[in-house]
Amino acid sequence: MTNASQKAADKKKILLNAFDMNSVGHINHGLWTHPRDESHRFNELNYWTDLAKTLEQGLFDGLFIADITGVYDVYQNGIDLTLKESIQLPSHDPSTLISAMAAVTQNLGFGVTVNLSYETPYQFARRFASLDHLTQGRIGWNIVTGYLDSAERLIGQKGLKDHDLRYEQAEEFLELCYKFWEGSWENDAIQKDKQKRIFTDPKKVHQINHHGRFYQSQGVFQVSPSPQRTPVLFQAGASPRGLAFSTRHAECVFIGGDQPAKIKQQVDKIRELAIQQGRDPQDIKIFVGITVVTAETDQLAQQKLAEYASYASPEAGLAHYSSSVGIDLSQYADDEAVPYRQTNSIASVNNKFKENKITPNDLKAQHQLGGRYPLIVGSGETIAEKLIQLLDETGINGFNLTRTVAPESHQDFIKWVIPQLQQRGRFKTQYENGTLRNKIFNQGDYLNQQHPASAFRCQNSKHNNSIEIDNLHPQTV
Repeated sequence: MTNASQKAADKKKILLNAFDMNSVGHINHGLWTHPRDESHRFNELNYWTDLAKTLEQGLFDGLFIADITGVYDVYQNGIDLTLKESIQLPSHDPSTLISAMAAVTQNLGFGVTVNLSYETPYQFARRFASLDHLTQGRIGWNIVTGYLDSAERLIGQKGLKDHDLRYEQAEEFLELCYKFWEGSWENDAIQKDKQKRIFTDPKKVHQINHHGRFYQSQGVFQVSPSPQRTPVLFQAGASPRGLAFSTRHAECVFIGGDQPAKIKQQVDKIRELAIQQGRDPQDIKIFVGITVVTAETDQLAQQKLAEYASYASPEAGLAHYSSSVGIDLSQYADDEAVPYRQTNSIASVNNKFKENKITPNDLKAQHQLGGRYPLIVGSGETIAEKLIQLLDETGINGFNLTRTVAPESHQDFIKWVIPQLQQRGRFKTQYENGTLRNKIFNQGDYLNQQHPASAFRCQNSKHNNSIEIDNLHPQTV
């Protein structure tokens, strides 16, 4: 290897997820009206299998699929605009897509958002362990606790639990999932011995007994150890309680931000909190959400942006934003500063009203393409240089790339940007082997010993007072 190629190999590689949702409108609203946009086909399976194949050809690390329970009904105190502009309504269950996409790919990972507030730990853990088997270890879970009052009404509750209480429940939810995934079956429990008629060794399967504040469970987990056991854990908490949770549990943290200095502050804080949690700060990969419009030249990219903007709906973006912060922004004049008011919604978004004077006009300008993520426009070379600069200045590890006009925006990125990143030695030219976890961290298929899940593994169970796992054969305990 030459010195130049060695230097290229040593450079920090960018991690890249496509960011999408099983719906028409996701982040950049109104673009469903563009003549070339195919997002209206989101309920067709080949729309998703074609996307998965495209992303794998482009060597994307994963497809990160957002989800919500509930509807955006805060803006104008209703859902008329939400329905007209298809602002994440209708939206379908993202987990239903995974097996089909896994069947047409070999390396692409899948990060699926599931709100634990409306799940039972056992049924959820069983579903994701099953998906980990079927994807051969390519599944991840984006952990959310919810922020919509409309979701609470849908499931028969009166309103959102207190923000911090939702995280207390989430802590116990994960603890119980760890017991299922890590503690019920030993690695070599499956024998598949036809001669001895032993499929599973009974001595290597353990009963879970959990008696907690929010959840009770007793019995054996029904799913044998999957390739990763615990799925790769994603999280996006940005409040003090959310950060404490994410730096304890998450392997991949999703943050927002447009100014490099502010992004770096978030990154440094996450790394420091990880150390306080007893974890290696590099055990957390940090992603920033971005929107990219690219073409062969800077001028053509600007022309494409103008074309896209003519179809976008900044007001739909404002309606989405209203539900994110729990404030009806339609009640304020376009040039009126929106006052800060504490709500139970997304703290990191809402806090911007505390930190800055922001008007609806400011938000509409920010939502030029109907979405609030940083917009980067230019040729493949320009985009590559800007992404590398942002990565190096802030210490992040990668990006969640939103779609604009589907599927051409991802096709454009693969055509124009990926080769430029590869030429600079900042993006892989082939996939690593193994599971999604090993592809991201190159440290094996399982969570490492510093992660709190390791305390619940079979070999640790008898020595850990925080968990009670009984062998199916009590006489052997």
